[in-house]
Amino acid sequence: MFELIREDIRSVFHRDPAARNTFEVVTCYPGLHAVWLHRVAHALWVNGWKWLARVVSNFGRWLTGIEIHPGARIGRRFFIDHGMGIVIGETAEIGNDVTLYQGVTLGGTSWNKGKRHPTLEDGVVVGAGAKVLGPFTVGAGAKIGSNAVVTKEVPAGATAVGIPGRIIVKDDSDQEAKRKAMAEKLGFDAYGVSQDMPDPVSRAIGQLLDHLQAVDVRLEGMCEALTSLGSDYCAKDLPVLRDEDFIGVCKEQDDKPAA
Repeated sequence: MFELIREDIRSVFHRDPAARNTFEVVTCYPGLHAVWLHRVAHALWVNGWKWLARVVSNFGRWLTGIEIHPGARIGRRFFIDHGMGIVIGETAEIGNDVTLYQGVTLGGTSWNKGKRHPTLEDGVVVGAGAKVLGPFTVGAGAKIGSNAVVTKEVPAGATAVGIPGRIIVKDDSDQEAKRKAMAEKLGFDAYGVSQDMPDPVSRAIGQLLDHLQAVDVRLEGMCEALTSLGSDYCAKDLPVLRDEDFIGVCKEQDDKPAA
């Protein structure tokens, strides 16, 4: 028991740079208090003291703002950072070295008895406000981005972001290395995730537009170089499609009889 408590305290220092000393961690970290109270409630639950287990669980919720059902199974070195608003359902299973941030829900999508809540394997990190809903597994070392809504299995080592959660799997192949190098050259996030968690689609489109603008500048420079060498290629008149022309073409297509 005391070894588990020491592990919990050490896990805070490993994962929270704001932790300064043991006394502060023991007295001022509601995530630790919630885990310790859950261990008491879970022991009562598995020994048949269901009502008393729920009373201890509700006391922990009132004290910390973190609701953990006494039936949930939690591994070692489980760290809850900030913690306010976290909800963990009855059939949830959490492995070792898992980290949850505030506002996370490990919930169910069914009113049926049996397994209804997710299983988080070792080393999973779930960002603030994320909702993990359903009886599936989040693989070891996986990450779930802030405010994501995940309703299907996440492979080990993968990242899930967005609503609904999109699975982003890291590929260590040579092709992926080349793709990542090109992504860095263009300036967007290859995996759709960074420290400030931008929207990966809009960021990629914006950077591609910037890249196209840079290409246009280079083409203009090439045209100037060709002109200085006596070429008239860039002086040729090219057809320009105006908005009125585009509207006219669309109207002609609409007026054609169906085949």
